[in-house]
Amino acid sequence: QVQLVESGGGLVQPGGSLRLSCKFSGSIFSSYAMGWYRQAPGKERELVAGISPGGSTNYADSVKGRSTISRDNAKKTVYLQVNNLKPEDTAVYYCNAGGAARGFWGQGTQVTVSS
Repeated sequence: QVQLVESGGGLVQPGGSLRLSCKFSGSIFSSYAMGWYRQAPGKERELVAGISPGGSTNYADSVKGRSTISRDNAKKTVYLQVNNLKPEDTAVYYCNAGGAARGFWGQGTQVTVSS
């Protein structure tokens, strides 16, 4: 059974940066497409960034140009670096393995952007 454990969230000032990490266990990490999603209060969960097993990436327009998703197959970990954080980035961020429809989810980590 795949398990995902996120870390790295917290309170950040506008304009700041953070790096989220997601540790994968329970299967062959390198074969999974991985993604970061977020859900703000009262809103639907949305894709922030995704990375394929081969390393191709895609980003939501809202974070494009200030965010980087990466993976370390040796460490079975996926990362999300977000720079120039804005209050509208405030949300619970979830790690996903295998896609939103039928994949696996972490428990989420809260990111709050506020002065």
